[in-house]
Amino acid sequence: MTIKIGIFGAGKLAHAIVEEVQASNVNEFLVVWMVDKGEMIPDSDIDVAIDASSADAVESHIDWAIRKEIPFVIATTGWDITDLAARIGEKTGVLVSPNFSFAVAFMLRIASQLARFADWYSDGEIAIFEHHHSTKKDSPSGTAKALVRAIVSSSTRYVGWSASGVENCVKDKIPIASLRAGTETGVHEILFDAPHEQFSMTHRARDRRVFAAGALKAAQWIIGRKGLFGMEDVLNDLFS
Repeated sequence: MTIKIGIFGAGKLAHAIVEEVQASNVNEFLVVWMVDKGEMIPDSDIDVAIDASSADAVESHIDWAIRKEIPFVIATTGWDITDLAARIGEKTGVLVSPNFSFAVAFMLRIASQLARFADWYSDGEIAIFEHHHSTKKDSPSGTAKALVRAIVSSSTRYVGWSASGVENCVKDKIPIASLRAGTETGVHEILFDAPHEQFSMTHRARDRRVFAAGALKAAQWIIGRKGLFGMEDVLNDLFS
């Protein structure tokens, strides 16, 4: 069965999703609608919607998906809705991720392990670096914040993050250094620095199509499910 998709947004990621669908040799997906900011997708002809728009538009799109009971994938970053799970309930399925690379989903899993290691190896400190193109609006990136959440959820030592810099250095917060320059698609590095050794793990996205492919897999996965999910849930299915 061909999955019919509606896309909120007409930017780089939205076009990458369309290109990924067009490049496929199988008729697994069909993009029926791609609407720009301020427009709503006609819901009668789609199986799932993907949000690749802007942070200020996400809430209205979520309300639309809940009202129409349409499965929804949110690939937009820079927004925060604390009661999202309660809003969704069992009305529809919503999958949220700041990054749709499966390698990054795996990196998040390793980050939680690093948190426990850092609790034990107390002489070392964790830090995060991220670099994106000069037109990216949010800073730090949603992925950097997700890495912090993965660490904090498994750590007895860290409680959050702070912007990198001597004046912001707090022992129980992970420093994040952000760079906005050039055309970089996305680089994320976790660093563990100890007096006599250093460990680092880096993910570099070479092409935006890696996010498009992941978003399409997420769209396929969320159909038929109810509640709030993330890419870690999709990854868990792959490992089960």
